[in-house]
This record gives sequence, structure tokens and C-alpha cells, in this order.
Amino acid sequence: MLEKLMNVHIKFGIRLFILMFFGFYFVNSQQMNERDSLFYLARELTFMQPDKAIDSYNKSIELSLEKNDTIRAVEGLIEVGDIYSHHVNYSKAYDSFWRGLLLEDGKVTTRVGRIYKGLGWLYSFFERDDEALKYLNMSLDLNKEMFRSNIILTEVYMLSDYFALTSFHRVRGEYETAQKYLDSSITAKNNILLNSKNFYLEAESGYLKCMRGDKAKGLDELESAEDYFKENDPSYLVLIYYMYGDAYRKSGNREKAEMYYLKSLEVSKKYRSHSNYKIKDFKALKELQLLKKDYEKAFYYLEKEKELNDEVFGIKNKNNLPLFDIKDKFRLTKERLEDQENEQRLKVLEHEEDIWHLKTIFLIFSIVGILVFTFFFIRNLRQKHRAEKQVIRERQDAETKRQEEILEMKNKELTSSALRLIEKEEFLNSLNSKLSQQKDTVDVKTISRMVKTIQGSSSSNWKEFEARFTSINQSFYENLKEKHPKLKSADLKICALIRLNFSSKEMAPLLGISVESIHTSRYRLRKKLGLERTENLSEYINSF
Repeated sequence: MLEKLMNVHIKFGIRLFILMFFGFYFVNSQQMNERDSLFYLARELTFMQPDKAIDSYNKSIELSLEKNDTIRAVEGLIEVGDIYSHHVNYSKAYDSFWRGLLLEDGKVTTRVGRIYKGLGWLYSFFERDDEALKYLNMSLDLNKEMFRSNIILTEVYMLSDYFALTSFHRVRGEYETAQKYLDSSITAKNNILLNSKNFYLEAESGYLKCMRGDKAKGLDELESAEDYFKENDPSYLVLIYYMYGDAYRKSGNREKAEMYYLKSLEVSKKYRSHSNYKIKDFKALKELQLLKKDYEKAFYYLEKEKELNDEVFGIKNKNNLPLFDIKDKFRLTKERLEDQENEQRLKVLEHEEDIWHLKTIFLIFSIVGILVFTFFFIRNLRQKHRAEKQVIRERQDAETKRQEEILEMKNKELTSSALRLIEKEEFLNSLNSKLSQQKDTVDVKTISRMVKTIQGSSSSNWKEFEARFTSINQSFYENLKEKHPKLKSADLKICALIRLNFSSKEMAPLLGISVESIHTSRYRLRKKLGLERTENLSEYINSF
């Protein structure tokens, strides 16, 4: 669809740009590269001989990959995916798009946007609306991002994205939302092509007007689009005639509605395109015959609808087996039940009382089944969550215990190291005392200098201790300062030693002050911490 939009509505500007940009290359080349020749040949064959077009594209893709030309290879894969998609071979279309996406390898390009859009269409055919919208919006967001980066021609792709979202919501009867995206499409078109007409948008606009009550203007726009497509793209008349059928059915003209649905089927058969609309045509014809109470014809169209639906989407179609995860169980069950209901309705329509009984029974069983399923599902889910929470809690407890054991072990090592410092200090002080008593027999000054060198200062002792304490108890100082920001450096030292269960006598040599000063410091610390006499200082400090 994107290629059609570009060829029809920007062909003069784009072709002129391409001719100017690549003219020198084509004029001076002795012959076209083989893979380019195959690529353009495939493009010419796309609508008339799709099988040959796919064969040429595949050869071009392989040659491109041999030459490490991933850009041309991805372009070929996108074209192949579009052809398969138009001919309802959705499995191969899906494979082509994903292969192209893998080759792009996370790049931000218009090619990635086209792949996203192709995947969005595939999911929409299988009524996976959430996935379809996800990919269609991913394409739009990607092209918007490139547009903001001033990448050339991205607004053309944005126009195509808006058009795709218009069509998506229109098919689902969400006409207000479809109109909003159509307005965005028209704005993008006007920014690119000023006031020239885009008949794809014209057709959408006409259809939405008919569905929203403005039949006269809507039919005028559809007629204008019909004239254009008769000359330029006859295969698109499948959609145009289907739109006519919906418009006349809404206005109550069942004869004309039936005529246009049949014309849509004829065009689809002639051009072997838009097979998904054949299913819509058969469904619409079935509903018209039911309104006319022609149950024989209604049953005929129902069989045609089912037959084509099974052929395109059914599990018996080998082309769709790899894609069947797209059709979830809910949708399959829903379709099966709807088919059974329709057949039953056609066969026993005259016995409405029995039908209502069957519906009531079915409804009761459905509700009971849903309630039972919901009950067991919620119960199992809660049990699973409880088990998961228990496992997480046990892991957290084990990890906390392990961390506490590690912290306790490291603090013991730190305490042992500090005690060795104290012992060293006491030994050196004792040595100094003994030396001072033997002044006559030894060189006291020389030995005292040596002792001081070994002994170091209380400041250096504390720095060594504090560095090791902080590395083990990283959050202790932070938590303490956060709650008591007025604590000074000396207070923090006392707190650290209390945390390690040091006595006042053991603190004195590390801090280089007397035991009495330690007692005074502890008393002042209690006041700063706001502790009552009955409160234990050590327990409070250890709470951080």
C-alpha cells in the first residue's frame, strides 16, 4: 500500500529527485548491476506475475547478501512480504518481514518502519488487535522520530502510517478514531503535495461520511475514487465496491448493497487480490439474505465464508501452520461457537423458543465455566505468589544473616587489631618509663627517639583504625549523622569505639586522651544524643 501511495502521489517529485541524484551513475555505467536489474524486473512483475516477481526478488536478495548490501536485501524482503501478504500467504509474509528486521539489527530507518507496518497488518488480519496496533504505532513513532531529525522523505512514510491506522479503525467500526487518523493523513498529504488529491484518502473519507450519516457527500467521494481506480489500480476496486455495499446497506438499500458486494467478489477473483475482503463480502451477503429471510442463500454464503476463512486462516492450511500462534485460543473458540450458533439459527429459525432455551443453557454453562476457571486461576495465582514471597523472604533472611555474620567477623578482626595497637602503645610507654630510670647506663635520648618513631602518634593510630572501621561499617556514620547532624568528629570517634564494645580504658590510648576524659566525653555524648538516664548508650549506638 505504501508503494502505491508513493508511486501515485509523489511520483513526479520523487522520480525527478531520483533522476537528478542517480543520473550521472546510470548514464556512465556500461550495464546495470545484476541484483539491481533483478530488483527492478521484480517490481515490474509484482501485479501481473507475482510468482515470477517473488523469484526475481529472492535472487536479488541472495546476490545483495553476497555483496554485503543489506539495504537492498531488506528492501527486497519487504517487497516479498507485501506480495505474500496481498496473496494471503501470511506465513511466508511473516517470515520475510522478520528476516528483514533481523538484518536491520536495531537500526532506525524507514525500512524498519515499513516492516513494523507489515507485521501490524498481518496481526490485524488474524484479529490480534493489540499486537497490530503496537506495530502500527511503532512504525509511526519511528518515522516521527526520523522526521524530527530532518531525515528526508520520512513524512511520506508518516502519511502511510496514518492511512494504515485509519483503515485499521475503519474496518473495526471505530469511525470517530478512524476520522482522527484520516485528518492526520490529510494534513501530512497537504504538507507534502499541497492541494493535490489522494484517492486512497478520498475513498476512506467517503466511506466514513456514509457511515456517519452524510450519505450524499460520501457517495460523491466514493464515485470520484472509483473513477480513478478504474484507470490506475483496478484491483483496489475490491475495497471500493465493498465500501459501496456497506454504505447502501446502512441506508437500507439492500438490492444495491448486494450488487456491490458481488462486484467486489468479481474484482477480487479477477485480480487475485485482497482475499481478506472476500470473507467480508460473503459475511455481508449472508447477513443481507437473513434480513430478506432467504435462508437457503444465507446458508450458501455462510458456507462460502467458512470455506474461505478456513482456507486463509484455518489450521488445515499448511502455509499458516507456523503462524498459528497468532490465532489465540480465545479467538478460535469464539469463532467456533459463532459458527455453531449461525448454523443452528439457520436450521431452526422457526423455533425461536427452542433457540432461546439453548442460548440460556449455553450462557449459564459459559458463566459457570468462566467462574470456575476464574476461581481456580486466582487460587493458583495466590498460591504461587505466596510461595514466591516465601522463597524471597527466606533468601533475604539468609542474605541478611550472612551479611551480619560477615560484619561481626570483620568487626572482631578490627577490635583485635585495635587491641594490638593498645598493647603496642602500653608496651612502648612501659619501655619509655624503664629507660627514664636508667639514664646513666643508656643513651636515653637516642632510644626515646627510636621509641617515638615506632610508637607513632595517636592521630595516626586513629586514622588507621578509622579507615578500616569505615570500610566495614559503611552506613554507620551516614545513619548517625543523618539523625544527629550536630555530632562532631570527636563524638563520632567515641561512637565507633562504643559500637565495637571498647571500654573507656581501651579507648584512651587509641584517642590519645586520659580515661577521665573518656568518661567526660561519654557523658557529653549522651546529652547530645538526647538519652535519658535509663537508656543504654551502647544499645542506642548499636541500633545504627
